[in-house]
Amino acid sequence: MKLIFGLGNYGDKYRHTRHNMGFDAVDILAKRMGVEFDREKCKGVYAQGFLEGEKVILVKPLTYMNNSGECVSAWLKKCMVTPQDMIVVYDDISLDPGVIRVRPKGSAGGHNGMKNIIALTGTQEFDRVRIGIGDKPEGTDLVDHVLGKFPPKDFEAIDKGLETAADAVVSIIRDGMDKAMNVYNKKPVTKEPAAKKETAKPELPGECMEK
Repeated sequence: MKLIFGLGNYGDKYRHTRHNMGFDAVDILAKRMGVEFDREKCKGVYAQGFLEGEKVILVKPLTYMNNSGECVSAWLKKCMVTPQDMIVVYDDISLDPGVIRVRPKGSAGGHNGMKNIIALTGTQEFDRVRIGIGDKPEGTDLVDHVLGKFPPKDFEAIDKGLETAADAVVSIIRDGMDKAMNVYNKKPVTKEPAAKKETAKPELPGECMEK
């Protein structure tokens, strides 16, 4: 069995904000699985079903972001599973909007929800899928940035990133973390700028001829 936690802040006020990328990603997984978040347990709302033949429980903590660990640790105890049987999906300001990275372990990287999960589970060794939201513009407050909504110019990248994050979760369950990292941690290929062609100077007639 796999526990998949999407991090965010519950309530309409925070719907589709940058800090709620985890919620939005597990919503996509629930839709693919044909299940709904219609039950509540262990400080979270959840949906359950099967994904790639594996029993999966999708959880959205009700504790607000900074106390996400309360929900996560409660679920681990309730289901009697280890942190190695969970995947945490969350936002990351260090990645451009829509960029995905997967990892089997690591620090919180300044993310308060992850800090709380690591503190209350006592380990950094669990799978995670990070969704880029972009760093805050210079001179703006970090809290205002993560609790704000994306500008229209980022909509396409974020929609694609959320679908890709859901794909990455499926890949981790089906293929394992090593293969998922090979697929989803690739840097985008950038084309080399085309070399400028030398253009011959036109011949200037008569009195306009350069000396």
